[in-house]
Amino acid sequence: MDDRTGTTPDTDIVTLLEHGRKDDALTALEQLSTADAADQQACLRSLKSAADDQPQLFDGVLSPITRFLADSERSTRLTAAKLFVAVSEGAPDSVVPVVPTLAERLADESEFYYVRARCAEALGYVAVDHPDAVASPAVVANLRIGLEFDEPEVREKLVKALAHVALGDPARLRYQVDSLADHLQADSELVRYHLSTAIVVTGCACPERLTDAREALVSRLEDENRYVRGRAAEALGLLAGADAGEPFPRAQLEELTADDEFVAERAQFALTQYHGTEPDDGPTGIAGRDAIRTQTTDIVEEIRTPEDDGGCPHCGLSLPESGPPLCPGCGTPL
Repeated sequence: MDDRTGTTPDTDIVTLLEHGRKDDALTALEQLSTADAADQQACLRSLKSAADDQPQLFDGVLSPITRFLADSERSTRLTAAKLFVAVSEGAPDSVVPVVPTLAERLADESEFYYVRARCAEALGYVAVDHPDAVASPAVVANLRIGLEFDEPEVREKLVKALAHVALGDPARLRYQVDSLADHLQADSELVRYHLSTAIVVTGCACPERLTDAREALVSRLEDENRYVRGRAAEALGLLAGADAGEPFPRAQLEELTADDEFVAERAQFALTQYHGTEPDDGPTGIAGRDAIRTQTTDIVEEIRTPEDDGGCPHCGLSLPESGPPLCPGCGTPL
């Protein structure tokens, strides 16, 4: 049983941050460490809600919040991790100083897998703008190893982080292409999309490394999701431009030129790369890291699996619409 006692900070921390009273907010956050678990979680949820809309408020005040990532209460750790995700997405610069703590939680094999997944998600957002701060070989290895998790929601967070690592520095995953390709047959469309995106972006800088993924990419030309088909064609085009001697699925790609526009443009790109020609007025936004980064937000929004709606507010486990009285993941009443 949690025997912590104390009171919550007298002043609302969000209000202090909104009024620029950063020192007072830091003091209040220190006081929060002695509050009981319920009050801590309520405060963290309030902070997370504020971070969704005003992530810039948290610049310089995240360090004392990291202690809750190691709290004895699982739900407190998860709520804190979600707060870091919100700030990382909207104000990644603010999270750079606490990257080592997030990386530690990701690496902790005894940690609840949803907490690890949220820490991975936060690290991924930071990696886009600060690859040197995040994408160490150890972090990349932990993200890759995490692909073996059985829980689809967890894998989605990890592959998204890997895609963001690639978007931050395409060369970071150049030695991981074969292991990424091993998971391209995943059941989740979102997992396959993020993986194919990571492979394409890596190929923008190191196209010769895509040789290790060739067979898996060819199989994805028949993927049920058009964005995965398109990314597979895009990657094969990059590979063809780097090594025309490789066996090339020309017939399949020619068929795809009559597919959806996203797929057809990338199939045509692959064919022109194979033939060593350039179209007179070819589409822009293909095989370019910045363009892929811009496209990905809307694509993911279109194909993503709802994650928070219908999920346990304490541990994040997806729940059926009818909803059990207790979460089967953490046992918390719903």
